[in-house]
Amino acid sequence: MKWAVATSVALLLVAPASWAVPKSCEELKAEIETKIQAAGVTSYTLEIVDKSEVKDPSMVVGSCDGGKRRIIYQKNDS
Repeated sequence: MKWAVATSVALLLVAPASWAVPKSCEELKAEIETKIQAAGVTSYTLEIVDKSEVKDPSMVVGSCDGGKRRIIYQKNDS
């Protein structure tokens, strides 16, 4: 019985660490694209850039690669 309790506690301690695994930039970009398209936006640009390349922080819609890269959004005129 003690073994079962110890195993359960160990799994509970390890599980949150697996939830914190960061997504790849491409995976995050795909999720953001899905949300933008669901909102009915048809003409836009999403781009993955290095953090140092961001000129307008208001365009940032995601962060990836351990905070080294950003996903920026720009709505294009139709």
